[in-house]
Order: sequence, then C-alpha cells, then structure tokens
Amino acid sequence: MSRKSRVREKKSGIPLVAYNYPREVISEQYRLIRTNILFASVDEEVKSIMITSSEPGDGKSTTAANLAIVLAQQGKKVLLVDADLRKPSIHYSFQLSNIFGLTSILTKDIDIDGAVSNSYIGNLQILNSGPIPPNPSELLNSKAMENLMKELNTFYDYVIYDTPPLLVVADPQIIANRCDGTVLVIASGKTQKDRALKAKELLVKAKSKILGVVVNGVESMKDEYYGR
Repeated sequence: MSRKSRVREKKSGIPLVAYNYPREVISEQYRLIRTNILFASVDEEVKSIMITSSEPGDGKSTTAANLAIVLAQQGKKVLLVDADLRKPSIHYSFQLSNIFGLTSILTKDIDIDGAVSNSYIGNLQILNSGPIPPNPSELLNSKAMENLMKELNTFYDYVIYDTPPLLVVADPQIIANRCDGTVLVIASGKTQKDRALKAKELLVKAKSKILGVVVNGVESMKDEYYGR
C-alpha cells in the first residue's frame, strides 16, 4: 500500500527516547519489553497489542510510542494507532497533522492509504486518531472497526493501539477484546494498588490476554537495568 506523509505541526508531544536516546538505560527498558512480548508470542501469535493504563498520566502513550519504535528498529513492519479518540497525542509526538486518521476511515471519509502516515523512523507508520468524534465508544465498537483491525493485521507485523485509561471510559475494553494482547501501564508512586487491580479486572472481564505490566517512574541505578 502507498503511504503519504502528512504536514507537520509545531507542537511537542511525548518523549521518543528509544529514537532520540537509544543508548540510554530507559531505551534498554523498552527493548526489554519488546523481548518479553516476543517470548509471549512463541506459542500464540501476538500481532495486535493494546497499551492502556488505569488512569491518566501513567505514561501509556509514551510506552506505546516507544514500544512501536523498538519493534520497528528490529526490522518489523509496525503501525502505531492512536485509538484515544478523546484526547489524542500521538500526532504531536511525530509532528503530523491530525486532519485525517482512524475516525476518517471508520466514517468512510478516506481509505487506509490516505489516512496512514509515514514517520521519520524506518519501518514505523502512524495512524492518527483523526477528528475527535461525538461518539468514540460507538465508533470503536462498530463492525467497521472490527473489520479494520483484521485488515491491518494482514499488512503489518505489529499493530500497537494507544487507548484511553481503563478507569475513565469503556473504550479500552472494546479494543482489548479484539487485540491479541494488552500491556497495562502503571506509574510508580502515583497509581494506587486498588486502581491497578480494578484495571486488571476490567481487562479480565474483556477476555484480554494480559502480556504484562509496565511500571513507569521507578528510579534506576547507574549501569543496572531496572524499569523506569
């Protein structure tokens, strides 16, 4: 499929440390997450992966973007989808226009070729959220979304979905049920244990395969590899 680059917006977004600082310890953590996901897919194929958190500010979008980057750096064909149709942020980070995107495909305003953007990182393409709709949950729960997710799986080695926090809206549960696996992001010193457990319960109810938990904000010791 052909891919069209989009006009860049002069706004900053989440830090793409795996691209800008590949030698830093934190970038090694994302590569470790990548390795764990690859191990998780030994017996059962994992292509579509949802990244979510229990609450806002836990670092889910940062994790989604940097995981997509390290997968692409390994030579995999990767698509990063901004499925947060309420507060999208991926287009800022990759300096792309958000005129067209996921919602544009679902409402049949544009096809996949026209909505997907090339990023400046090899093997990584971006599907922005597109215009914020009045009915995010209905769009994500539509047959059109289900068909789109199946189609994207045929084009890419990995499709990474950045979704809203689980305890805020029902959107992530809809996506979780249709993905091969989910990564739950929590913030050290911020996310309360009962909130994290509640988020896990919602994923279990959605019959999602939980690939693992990423803990953000843990202080790292020099020359040692610990989550951050």
